[in-house]
Order: sequence, then structure tokens, then C-alpha cells
Amino acid sequence: MARQQVPLPRGVRALLGFVCALVLVDTVFFTALTPLLPHYVHTAGLTKAGAGILVAAYPAGTLVGALPGGLLTSHFGPRRVALLGLALMSVSTLVFGWSSAEAVLDAARFVQGLGGACTWAAGLTWLATVAPPERRGEMMGLAIGAAVGGALFGPVVAAVAGGALMVIALLVPTPARAEPQGLRAAWPAVRDPHVGAGMWLTLLAGVAFGVVDVLAPLRLSRLGVSAVMIGATFLASAAIEAGLSPMAGRLSDRRGELVPVRLSLAAGVVVSLLAPVLAPAPVLIPVLIVGLPAFGTLFAPATSLLSFGAERLGLNQGLAFGLGNLAWAAGQAGGAAASGGIAQATSDFVPYALLAGTCLITLIVVWPGRSRLARRLTRDPAEQQPASGVALARPPRPGA
Repeated sequence: MARQQVPLPRGVRALLGFVCALVLVDTVFFTALTPLLPHYVHTAGLTKAGAGILVAAYPAGTLVGALPGGLLTSHFGPRRVALLGLALMSVSTLVFGWSSAEAVLDAARFVQGLGGACTWAAGLTWLATVAPPERRGEMMGLAIGAAVGGALFGPVVAAVAGGALMVIALLVPTPARAEPQGLRAAWPAVRDPHVGAGMWLTLLAGVAFGVVDVLAPLRLSRLGVSAVMIGATFLASAAIEAGLSPMAGRLSDRRGELVPVRLSLAAGVVVSLLAPVLAPAPVLIPVLIVGLPAFGTLFAPATSLLSFGAERLGLNQGLAFGLGNLAWAAGQAGGAAASGGIAQATSDFVPYALLAGTCLITLIVVWPGRSRLARRLTRDPAEQQPASGVALARPPRPGA
């Protein structure tokens, strides 16, 4: 049954724009390394395993900061935590840009990850608590699409934008203060099918990008592709993903989260098997541009599942997105570090094949009628209503 689209109040539109900018800047910080990875491999003499550690440093920081970021958001509100995250990211990005020492680069990336844990937990909590339930997937998709668009900008722009956003964060209205919760409220929620599925899909997307961010640039470099062209490849892929993420969010709202998930997983299996074997570069590059968004489009439905499950359980949204950050960071850090080591000991095909197999198994589990979990996760989006005492469709109070 078709639903009438609820118009967004002015305050919610302003908040959506701010959160989009917030996560966009975070992604700028995160993706700045990808086209430069072959350069650091050559200049610092890094092995594939060493390159994996450098790539893993950022998500390792997010892994450490994920639950603290959620707790801080729960206790002090999203505005203060967003300011903290922006300050950490801006300073560490300047350090990263001026340094060439391996230890300093790793440390700067780690601190960037800590800041990212804060900004993502604060920003998505801010958005989820005011989004109309029937448009939550769309709004999460728009935010994630903006985050992907961050890959289209450079780290210098990001550092300046980080400072500007700290000023804007003081002007955007905050939602009504939620009751603070501790970790005791978060751990039982992991057993909820919606929260658990959202965390698994987030972790899987993190693993996928951990593998790709290490192995794809190095393979392109071996095929004779310049750093500029490597960057252009990932930018083009990010541009496609930025357009697809809001579509995945809208599809989640209208058809349920598992529909875009199945499409993404099926495409992920294909691109995982093709990426390590295709050559020459003019054949591989189009496949990466078109195929890599398959992994990124998992984030919008995964975030929607997390938010819905948290709301249904009465879990603070900050803690819910702290769990999401924890899942992404564990996947990204583990995928980056493990793929570099496995590829060095065997070949690039092995970690890609493991990724394809994991996507395939997940696809089978969420296929209609294949498992009890798929049936529990399938719900009619038209019947989605707030289950907690928080009126999510209500705009934030001015000056809150």
C-alpha cells in the first residue's frame, strides 16, 4: 500500500544538511590515503602487510572509540560529541599531511578514527531521533550518500571544512535530551535480530572495503596505473555510490531493508571474484568503478535496521550507532590487516575469494524463505510506527 510522504520541517532539513556535511568531511579524511597508498609503499618500503596496517590504523581508532563515542553521545548529547570529533579529526589530518614518518602517520590515522567514531555516532543519532519513521531509511541513505561524496574532495578542504562545521554545530538545533544509558543497555540489544543484522551487514561492508582499499590500489599500481588514475577510479566509484545510497534508503523504506541488501550482496559476490583476476587495467578499472558501490550500498539498509531495532527496544540511538561504529571498525581494520597478510603469504585471489564466500553465505541467509532470520527481519514498511516514547517525527525544539 502506497504511503503519503511526510514533508520534512525546516529544522529537520537543516539538520539533515548539517549531518550530511559532517559525515562527508569524515569520509574525506578516511579516503585521502587510498590513491596515495602505492606512494607510501614505495617511499617507506612497506610490504603488503605494512600497507594493510597503515590502512587499518583509522578503523582501529574507530574500533577503540566506537562505544565510548556512543556513551558520550548518550550522556552529553550529539552537539558536544560532534565538536569533539571534528576537533580530533582536523588536528590529526594536519599532522598526517605534514608528516612522512611511518609511526606518526599510523598514529595520526588512529586519532582520525577516534574522531570519526565521535562524529558518526553523534551525527546519526542527531538525525535518527528527529527523522520521521517512514522516511528514516531515505534520510540515512542521503547522509551516507553524502559521506561517500566526501571521497570527491581533498584533505586540505576537509581540514578547513572541519573548522567551519564546528561553528555550524553550535547553531543547529539539537533534539530533546534522551535518558542517558550505559553499556548494560547496549549488549543485550546485540541479540535483537534487527540490531544484530544491522551490525553484521555493517561489519561485512567494512571487511569488503578493508580488502579493497589495500589490494585494489596495489594491483592497479602493478598494472602500470598512476596514482592520479587510481584516485580517479575510486572517485568515480564513490560518485556512483553517492547516488545509489539514497536510492537504497528509499527502497528500504518502501520494500523493506532486505531487498537492497540482496541486490548488494549478489553484486558483491561478482565483483569480489573479478577484481583479483581481471587484466589489463582498462578492463579492471570499469569493473571497480561500477562494482565497488555494491559494498557501500549495504550501509543505508544496515543503518536503518540498527535504528529501527534500537527504537523498538528503547535503546538510546547514540549507543546503537556506537555498536554500528564498532562493527564497521572491526570489519575494516580486520579486513585491511588480514587481507594484506594473506595476500602476501598466498595471492590476492584468496582474500577476495573469502570475501565472496562470506557475501554468498549472507545472501543465502537473507533470501526470502531460506531462514527464520529472514522471516523475522521481513516487515511491512507501511506498518512502521514508533515503538518507543520518542516522537521521532517531531522536529527538534529550537534552542534545545
